[in-house]
Amino acid sequence: MFQNLKDHPADKILELMQLYREDPREDKVDLGVGVYKDATGKTPIMGAVKAAEQQLWLNETTKSYVGLIGDPAYNTAMRDLILGDTVAAERLSSAATPGGTGAVRQAFELVRMANPDATIWVSDPTWPNHLSIIKYLGIPMVEYRYFDSTTRAVNFDGMMEDLAGVKPGDVVLLHGCCHNPTGANLTMDQWSAVAELIEKTGALAMIDIAYQGFGDGLEEDAGGTRLLAARLPELLIAASCSKNFGIYRERTGILIGISADARTAKTTQGNLAFLNRQNYSFPPDHGARLVTMILNDQTLRSQWQTELEEVRLGMLKLREDLAAELRQRTNSDRFDFIAQHRGMFSRLGATPEQVLAMRESHGIYMVGDSRVNIAGLNATTLPILAEAMVAAGV
Repeated sequence: MFQNLKDHPADKILELMQLYREDPREDKVDLGVGVYKDATGKTPIMGAVKAAEQQLWLNETTKSYVGLIGDPAYNTAMRDLILGDTVAAERLSSAATPGGTGAVRQAFELVRMANPDATIWVSDPTWPNHLSIIKYLGIPMVEYRYFDSTTRAVNFDGMMEDLAGVKPGDVVLLHGCCHNPTGANLTMDQWSAVAELIEKTGALAMIDIAYQGFGDGLEEDAGGTRLLAARLPELLIAASCSKNFGIYRERTGILIGISADARTAKTTQGNLAFLNRQNYSFPPDHGARLVTMILNDQTLRSQWQTELEEVRLGMLKLREDLAAELRQRTNSDRFDFIAQHRGMFSRLGATPEQVLAMRESHGIYMVGDSRVNIAGLNATTLPILAEAMVAAGV
């Protein structure tokens, strides 16, 4: 049987990780993998997470299963973190998932169950795994313009022109904040215009929010999501705790559904539980329990928010410093967009040939489309990247 299996193309980011590991140079720089790193190049465990783990170790009395949708307290805490009091509780349904990827996968499965004829509209560009999962599930997909490669800003006119073709029952996939891979975000006025268009077309909006707290702040980063939640009768939200809690390997995510009324929400909740049962039965709990403890304990939450803000401000400073370094080296402001973008990622505008040249000459590892993980930089490696960019003629 196995001889009938076919090889799949290597994941570009995982392939890049392997190349980086095999490079013997001591001064090589990893800007490809999407994890936060501190000034020493390590991905630390937050103090609030460590404190919660210590409490859990002392007080946990069982490792028995949680329910199909996870711990209800986790679901409530995450819904409050993302939505605040925007939506009445009776319209909400949710299920814990293995990471944000699990939430995205379950959302696409739910869409296919609800409307087998749905087309999913995705931004050009988007997180590559969005495209991979959609293709694997056999769901029709259309790309809409999003990023202007010349201005390095959102091509909002092109986006709205393309989305005018959305049909009732289609799904428009949006990034809640810190767009991956570009770092270019919608303004609140633009979010409002998108809400109006989706409401007019009868489509379903789906938001992938993986970086809340990494852009302009916890509340600010939820602004677009909350605006759509307040305006639209239905919404899907796939969220991740990997980045903002730093618990990548714990695979902690959630899928939230907003329905038009309580009766529909109950049915949606049942379908989320059904999907969890089919795919992995009970979701992992360790990371979810830590998140719940932190969000529901005033001391732990205050500590976490302080740590998260330090991470956010550190990334903003790296952006500002890189833009300033490039301005000084090129005597040009063409890289100022780096300081204006938000989150972990930006696209530098380098060609694949220039990306390869930077890797070969300076040991700079980034994805072929020139997406860089800003959080992978520090005071030592930042000038190396700037020098490599100038040398490659970016």
